[in-house]
Amino acid sequence: MKQSGSQTNSHNTLSAGTIIRGDVYAEEDLRVDAQVEGNIECKGKVIVGGKAVVTGYIKCKNAELMGMVSGDLYVDGRLTLRSSVNYKGDIHARALEIEPGAVFNGTCNMVTDNDTEEGER
Repeated sequence: MKQSGSQTNSHNTLSAGTIIRGDVYAEEDLRVDAQVEGNIECKGKVIVGGKAVVTGYIKCKNAELMGMVSGDLYVDGRLTLRSSVNYKGDIHARALEIEPGAVFNGTCNMVTDNDTEEGER
């Protein structure tokens, strides 16, 4: 059977039990349930699952964190820190949502359109 067109809702998954030592680059959405010792850059949304451990910065369009993350976050859109997250690092995001119970140790810088334009120069 021939498939026509491209998939619009595709995403990548790093499953539990996997250990990545090195940087991860993704064109589509990425779900991490693994241990990642390196930076993550994604053109879509990054979801860090409740049992995941990430050590390194994350750059993405949107993010939802539930596990343990240590490293700076650069989010062009919305960042959601769920109640189960344990996050240590600095946040640079346009929008931020923090659920009760979330652990966040670091600083937060809210990004505006002017900040984005200056960063592209």
